[in-house]
Amino acid sequence: MAQTIQGKLEAKGSRFAIVISRFNNFISDRLLSGALDALDRHGAAPEDITVVWVPGSFEIPLVAKRLALSNKYDAVLCLGALLRGNTPHFDHIASAVTKEIGALSVETGVTVIYGVLTCDTIEQAIERAGLKSGNKGFEAAMAAIEMAQVMKQI
Repeated sequence: MAQTIQGKLEAKGSRFAIVISRFNNFISDRLLSGALDALDRHGAAPEDITVVWVPGSFEIPLVAKRLALSNKYDAVLCLGALLRGNTPHFDHIASAVTKEIGALSVETGVTVIYGVLTCDTIEQAIERAGLKSGNKGFEAAMAAIEMAQVMKQI
């Protein structure tokens, strides 16, 4: 019979870092609340969670990399909200942040979760931060919990 490795949704005993953008903090605050709620509901101890605020989403990958390489955390969650404006700035920032965060897990060997919203409107961001579409911060934390457990088994 094949061996199966699968993560359990048990955060107890795992350590988590959350890197969160202060820009668009009316959305970021909701994402953080969702992530902390998920970690708490699944047994993470408050002392096993570190929250690091950065100015904007562009700064998230650098701090996430430093945290991942510190060997202090089982998973790093990246949370923020990018809202499209009238210039191509949004496209450049969204592309760079997504690419850099995406490479971090492979580069560092530590689970790094992408929880940065890239929305066309404020309404979309609000929906994804706790209304119609659930809370993407909560979902990011659930993925972090599961992946931390998977990685411990490998």
